[in-house]
Amino acid sequence: MFGDVDNTDENSVVNVASVPQRSPFRYPGGKTWLIPTVRQWLKQDNKTVQELIEPFAGGGIVSLTAAFEKLAHHITMVEMDEEIAAVWEVILNGKNKWLADKILSYQLTIENVKAELDKPDKELHDIAFCTILKNRIFHGGILAKGSGMIKNGENGKGIASRWYPKTLHDRIRAVDFIKNKIRFINGNAFDILELNLDNDTAYFFIDPPYTIAGKRLYTHYEIDHERLFDLTAQLKGKFMLTYDDTPEIRYFADKHKLSYRTIPMKTTLHYEKNELIISDNFSWWSE
Repeated sequence: MFGDVDNTDENSVVNVASVPQRSPFRYPGGKTWLIPTVRQWLKQDNKTVQELIEPFAGGGIVSLTAAFEKLAHHITMVEMDEEIAAVWEVILNGKNKWLADKILSYQLTIENVKAELDKPDKELHDIAFCTILKNRIFHGGILAKGSGMIKNGENGKGIASRWYPKTLHDRIRAVDFIKNKIRFINGNAFDILELNLDNDTAYFFIDPPYTIAGKRLYTHYEIDHERLFDLTAQLKGKFMLTYDDTPEIRYFADKHKLSYRTIPMKTTLHYEKNELIISDNFSWWSE
């Protein structure tokens, strides 16, 4: 039945510290907290998924988890943001070791950061490094225009509050071991979905910019949400679509006869809110 909502008990809120941190990004709107649910979804047929497609890859935690935990044979990550795409291009297809070593050896000072960000004629690997830099030293990891450097940070550490060079180095180098499973496309999510409407062996994890917070968090926040629902409803493969729980999103889901459940999450400000999980079926869902 579409529009069927399950109000999950608040005790089900996931402690993200219990989930392996695979991504080099501090990603606003990231889905680390959802990983236990994603695992259930990917295991619903009791066999390794043939292909996982993530059209809005962002921080890539779902794709990376699927690769490291052998939940999918092949993974396609898609991202249109040029800066974020540069990071994945370099990590998966380019100078993985260079980027990891650059982070490990970098002397983090405000002067060095300004010089790095202002450097003209950046090559792809330079853009990737600057993106990681901004993601780690800007407020909330936000790369969108208007974001700026952390001033005080944790314990007065300022821009060093979220700069963990050894951890970042190790995460980036670890991806080298599973990169043969992942194809990265710097492209448009809608195009990829249209090309794969009849791909009945694929699983689609679809995590678009949300309707409320998108403008503040992302460069490419304006998308046609109703068209995304229309395309999702046409998919022949299995899908999980995640959204903020708003009347508009429930309306789109009901209009396209898509089933959904609510799931609790904790925000970075540590208050709880519900999000919607929209799926082609909920046989895998644990009450």
